[in-house]
Amino acid sequence: MTIQPLSAAHWPAVRAIYEQGIATGNATFETQAPGWDAWDRAHLPHSRLVAVDDTDTVQGWAALSPVSSRCVYGGVAEVSIYIAAGARGQGVGRQLLQNLIAESEAQGIWTLQAGTFEENTASIGLHTRAGFRIIGHRERIGQHHGVWRNTVQMERRSATVGAM
Repeated sequence: MTIQPLSAAHWPAVRAIYEQGIATGNATFETQAPGWDAWDRAHLPHSRLVAVDDTDTVQGWAALSPVSSRCVYGGVAEVSIYIAAGARGQGVGRQLLQNLIAESEAQGIWTLQAGTFEENTASIGLHTRAGFRIIGHRERIGQHHGVWRNTVQMERRSATVGAM
């Protein structure tokens, strides 16, 4: 498994993995994957990664979104991480998230946030093992297919970027 920068050329595989996550019903409030242009605009231009196996098949991806347009929050980003259905539970998420943390810190990000459906215990565990802490719960924050959903809010504060 190698971790590489995510490019437009990876988009078909990235989108397919995103759609697999959407299909689980526990990965996102989104109900369909956007096109490349919309996805590209919504994510930071740096810290976009894919995990590629030895056959050059994308097994997962991770990227960051800004949390605000206000400059004071320039070092805070929201994590998106999705793993191909056939690659889950094999360490792909761990490798991607570790690399995403390192890349984000190299780009001056001091806080990473993640909001996850409370039922997505695999994602919560992945983030917790990577140093994220649970900072709260949002009850009935939004409806997904007509059902109110709760989320677990997590964050990871860099020990090097923005440290006093």
